[in-house]
Amino acid sequence: MPEPPTTEPRRLRVTTLSQQGREDDLRGTTVEERFNMMWQLALDAWAFKGEAVVDERLPRHVVRVIRGGEVQRLEDAENGQ
Repeated sequence: MPEPPTTEPRRLRVTTLSQQGREDDLRGTTVEERFNMMWQLALDAWAFKGEAVVDERLPRHVVRVIRGGEVQRLEDAENGQ
């Protein structure tokens, strides 16, 4: 469940296009922290558009791994051999 918005003041930094990419304020963060920052932006964007919030979990797709000789057997089966 998303955290409620805070009322704490936030720092805002205005930079020019040529200055972008030199910030090091995210170097001390973990992947999880950066993901959570992005997730909050996504939630805000969905809310702004009036769309339902999707599930936070990553989708789990069912896949089949075909190894070596299985490829030929599958092709033979498809061709009726």
